Amino acid sequence: MAMVIDADECTVCGDCEPVCPTQAIARKRGVYVIDAAVCNECADADDDPRCLDVCPVDFCIQPLAA
Repeated sequence: MAMVIDADECTVCGDCEPVCPTQAIARKRGVYVIDAAVCNECADADDDPRCLDVCPVDFCIQPLAA
């Protein structure tokens, strides 16, 4: 599974990009996106994905729907 950023909710603050251990987050066309092929939801972490911990907007970053 991977995470996804809701472009309508993203404030383009950039807080998520530097904390991503797999470098799956990048700015493209003015918003941040997550490469689902690279995101592993911080499988090495004990808690939530790191991007969720630093994002200032509730519900901006969500699990990718199957």
